[in-house]
Amino acid sequence: MTVKSFAEGQSSIHLDIPQLQKENESTISPATIFEPQTSASSENYISPTLPAVSAPEKKLTLFALHLAILEKMATGLGTLGFIWATVVLLGGLASTLDKTDFWFITIILLIEGARIFSRSHELEWQHQSTWSIADAGISSFRALRSSSRALVESMKDKLSPVSSATRKQSQHSRNISKTTDATNITEQKLRRKPTRIWTSSEVPIVPYAGRVFLSRNVSKILYWLQLLSAIACVVLSLMKLIKRNFGDIAKRDTDESNGKAALYIFYALALAEALVVLTEKLYWEWKVVICKLLEGVNEECDLGASGTNSTLRFFYDSYSRCINGSIFDGLGMDMVTFAMDLLSSNSPQEQLIGARILRQFSSKERFSDDTLQKMGTTLPVIERLVEILNWKDPHEKEIRVSAAEIVSKLAGKKQNSLRVAGIPAAMESISSLLQTNRSLSSTADEIGERKIVFDHEDYGHWTFINLGLLILKKLAHDHDNCGKIGNTRGLLSKIIDFTHADERILKDSTVTTSQVLTVKRSLKVIKMLASTTGTTGKNLRREISEIVFTISNIRDILRHGEKKPELQKLGIEILTSLAQDNEATECIGGTGGVLKELLNIFFQGVQEEQRDVKIVAGEALAMLVFESKSNCRRILKLNVVERLLEALEIPLLHVNAGRILRNLCTYSGPESFNQLKGVTAVAPTVLKAILSGEGKVQEVMVGLAVHAFKFMTAEESTALFQRAGFREAKLACALVEILRSHRNPHVKVPRMRRFAIELAIWMMREKSTNAQIFRDLGMEEELEGVMDTTSELESFNIFSGTIGLSRHSTTIHSLVETALMLLKNRFDQPIGY
Repeated sequence: MTVKSFAEGQSSIHLDIPQLQKENESTISPATIFEPQTSASSENYISPTLPAVSAPEKKLTLFALHLAILEKMATGLGTLGFIWATVVLLGGLASTLDKTDFWFITIILLIEGARIFSRSHELEWQHQSTWSIADAGISSFRALRSSSRALVESMKDKLSPVSSATRKQSQHSRNISKTTDATNITEQKLRRKPTRIWTSSEVPIVPYAGRVFLSRNVSKILYWLQLLSAIACVVLSLMKLIKRNFGDIAKRDTDESNGKAALYIFYALALAEALVVLTEKLYWEWKVVICKLLEGVNEECDLGASGTNSTLRFFYDSYSRCINGSIFDGLGMDMVTFAMDLLSSNSPQEQLIGARILRQFSSKERFSDDTLQKMGTTLPVIERLVEILNWKDPHEKEIRVSAAEIVSKLAGKKQNSLRVAGIPAAMESISSLLQTNRSLSSTADEIGERKIVFDHEDYGHWTFINLGLLILKKLAHDHDNCGKIGNTRGLLSKIIDFTHADERILKDSTVTTSQVLTVKRSLKVIKMLASTTGTTGKNLRREISEIVFTISNIRDILRHGEKKPELQKLGIEILTSLAQDNEATECIGGTGGVLKELLNIFFQGVQEEQRDVKIVAGEALAMLVFESKSNCRRILKLNVVERLLEALEIPLLHVNAGRILRNLCTYSGPESFNQLKGVTAVAPTVLKAILSGEGKVQEVMVGLAVHAFKFMTAEESTALFQRAGFREAKLACALVEILRSHRNPHVKVPRMRRFAIELAIWMMREKSTNAQIFRDLGMEEELEGVMDTTSELESFNIFSGTIGLSRHSTTIHSLVETALMLLKNRFDQPIGY
């Protein structure tokens, strides 16, 4: 007989049970500890493909390429003119040259030499002028040494092109050999700047010359020297080419054609070179001064006012590569690689420039993905950033802040977070950001007032603390990283120290945002650690609960944090996770005021901003009384049973109120019978929810009915059904329909079938005629279907992720067998629940 036909046969029975809500509707309720959490972590989603972003610095590398082409054209023409003058004119025709031509050629060669000198030095001084700290342009051995070497090699290249090619090939071989020692070189780069010896960038070559020999002034002098020499070459060459007065060489018939042609060629080469140089200068002025190329790129990169020098230095580096190697070498540069190279140097200025660029690029949505990907695959850079976290010199504050922000961005990506945490002593470096010191009172019997003590009040410790907590929060998304955080000496204690918030911080609206943010982030980190699954999570929960300030700090937040519901919610969620451990459960219940504050939050007026806090408070209370007889007694002493019964009528509270009442009825013990006797008064509410409810509400109410109805005798239950206007057949129909609707266990209601079978067993046990009702409804067939579809999902009370905790003492198979025996009227079979 089906449910419908049976209901038609009973005129007084009318049954209208809605189906289980659909999967997409059930996902509206957040996952709790009472059900397995199978949804993928938000950290592992596949981000949408973003359109390719054109790098602004490509404009600079292209500009450097154009300038390098002009520069190399001028160098080629100059080299050819120099060789022509020395070999052909001064070597072969020197005796036939007119005195005027001789001196013109000599002057042009001297001007050419001066221009070569200025051009070879200008790039070095331009590099030096980008420094924001060391302004003395002549204060560096490195600048003079590299400049003089460039001049000598330039002159040698002009005199001996063959030897130049050989030397470049040799240099290329040395570069290849250097790459084989990359590991050693990287380790040397990662060393901090020496403090007891001079470095090449610090040695004062000319004392007291800082104001005279400024880099920018020397660079301007060399620029104008190069420009004037080009103009002079144009004037002198045009004078000879226009007048064509070549003196004695034109009077000699034998040499007239060759001599005049040679002079024409020389002056033409000198004129062409000078014109190319002038074109290069005009092109520079047009792009940089008129079009403001550097300012535009700096604005596109969003580097701010301090980034102007960084952009200029990047351009000079690209231009230098195009000049010193292939003209296309500079095209391979990008701002991120440039910044990473600077960060790995030993110069504080270069480190600061690199850190500023990487921080800005990793923070901007437009560039962050590419920047973080490139940094994340460059292990020496990550090692350098982690090392910088340990720097505590006040003068290095900005670079340390930048490094911490960059590491926090890196830690937000799963693969990068594993690389960061995998660096030796990385957790210790991150822990160094959490500068804290606890002061204790002199009283031996009690823990004193705690406060944060800083060595330098103006150092900005709150910034570093918040960044350190942010890094830890992002690292804690990975299970293995949670274990590393817990294994780092003193780190858990530091984090818990920052969960302390006194009444002033929680109630005073004038408290700085950084202090509240510190409490919030520390609570988030502890929450993530406490909710870790497996053996790692078990050890972390034990260590967290063993720290004596953990529970009391959360209690203070619950007591005074009504204006900070987000902090209350985080604290309650920590308690819920810690309650998975039996010892922690007793510790929480034994800490004065915790259970009382949770109940106050759970029962307080329904306000929109308090909704989530009330829900998690109910879940925490349900966990704390689960399998804890002592906590059950503590809650019963607070005389809250009646308020819990009233909460069953409130839609926001009825699920957790039902869980709390069910656990109180299950684990309080026989001595609490009289206090819980009143639970039977809400039987009509429970029955109504079973018949018309769905999802979690129906599951909880069926579970509550199983244990609440045990406080009634058979006669009392019959009378109760009559007063409520229900008959046992109506409830039996609902239970059979539940099993029929749940052919397989559902992840959102894993205990639904178990509770339904337990309630059916109670009904058949209390009244023998109910067995016949169940038989007529087809209960036996549904039970056999349950036997074929049982799952481990139905064997546990609570879950940690996908791991079941607290296995039920009676298996679902045993319950089914008991129910089948009762259906066959074999009452000698033990019920088993």
